[in-house]
Amino acid sequence: LDPTGSFLIAANQQSHNVPVFRVNGGTGELDPTEFEIPVGRPMCIRFLEKRDWSEKGFEPVFNGKTMAGWEGDMEWFRIEDGAIVAGTMDKKIPNNFFLASEKEYGDFELRFEAKYTGKGNAGVQFRSQRIPDDHEMIGYQCDIGATRSGPVWGKIYDESRRRKFLTMGSTDVVQANVKEGDWNEVIIRAEGPRVRTWVNGLLTADYTEGDPDIVPKGRFGLQIHGGAPAECRYRKLRIREL
Repeated sequence: LDPTGSFLIAANQQSHNVPVFRVNGGTGELDPTEFEIPVGRPMCIRFLEKRDWSEKGFEPVFNGKTMAGWEGDMEWFRIEDGAIVAGTMDKKIPNNFFLASEKEYGDFELRFEAKYTGKGNAGVQFRSQRIPDDHEMIGYQCDIGATRSGPVWGKIYDESRRRKFLTMGSTDVVQANVKEGDWNEVIIRAEGPRVRTWVNGLLTADYTEGDPDIVPKGRFGLQIHGGAPAECRYRKLRIREL
């Protein structure tokens, strides 16, 4: 993927292994990886609109020091080195926990960095709400980490509503682009019915909502999934409302 968003670069090969490249976030160049994908039929080349990668107009939604503007069970959330840490490596996590924004957002672009440690997954809820008298939130989630089926970084899951992934992509390509045990840059852009996500410059989901009854506005929620000990760190959260 050209990091400017101008082109999707694909190979016109058949019955061969196609090399996978990672977008270098610093230089914008394509770096080769050790991964290859078997292709049984020719791949198409499509053109994408240009992306604005500048930071103009973005404002922080987490100040790196306090939980101002956020609410949740602080037994499972803390601040370390300018990042929100969700979960713990010391014990099992009894159920899903969310640190929710007090403010609601409609159309926006959210940018942040995430680092996941442990088994399982986490994610960022958006256009979501807390379920009364419950620990869950309902709404869209940009996933982080992995399930039994493979990596889910950047996939869109419908939490507590349709309870399924709304987008499916190549797990091999996503995995090749993720920096395991390190910080990964994530972008969520919601504009009208269309929602897109990027991980380290790679477009990982492009979904258009077809249900007019789903409200295109809500809160953010930083999640840690119930289950085995795990931590997800979130930092540099910033937003531009559209």
